[in-house]
This record gives sequence, structure tokens and C-alpha cells, in this order.
Amino acid sequence: MSASEVSPVASAAAQAQDAQKPWWRHPMVWLVISGPLSVVIASVISAVVAVRGADPVLLRDESGGASEVHDGVDSMTPALAARNHAATPKQEP
Repeated sequence: MSASEVSPVASAAAQAQDAQKPWWRHPMVWLVISGPLSVVIASVISAVVAVRGADPVLLRDESGGASEVHDGVDSMTPALAARNHAATPKQEP
């Protein structure tokens, strides 16, 4: 190594030249900006996918699907009542 490579005068000159660069020429700026920018882009893409691919709302009177009634117990029955109904033996009239 030569004396000019480790000289504080040479490093001060490099810092002065580096300080004269515009802000977009510093690599650290792009490193700092890229994180939040990628999050914003991902959230916009997620919002577009959610709005364009929204599922239709099912009504109770439509046949099939989650709103179908099975043996008097529909999908809106509370869990405890449905569990108890399933655990009790079928009574014959």
C-alpha cells in the first residue's frame, strides 16, 4: 500500500467529491427507499387482487353451499347446540 491510499487528506478529498454528488447518486439512498417502496407496491397489488377477485355474497335462499340446511341444523346454529344435537341419539317417535 502506498502512503496516498491511507492518507487522511486523500479520504477527505474523496468525501468532498462524494458530497458534491446529487442525492440519487448515493447507493444508500436507494437501499433506504427500496424497503418501504416495495411494501407500498405489494399492498396496492393486494388491494387490486382483492377488489377484482371478490367472491359473490351468498344469500340464505340460494340452494347449496354453506347455507344448506342438514337435518334441521343449519350453518347458523351455535356450535354448542350443534355439538349437543350431533351427540344425542336419534329418538324414534
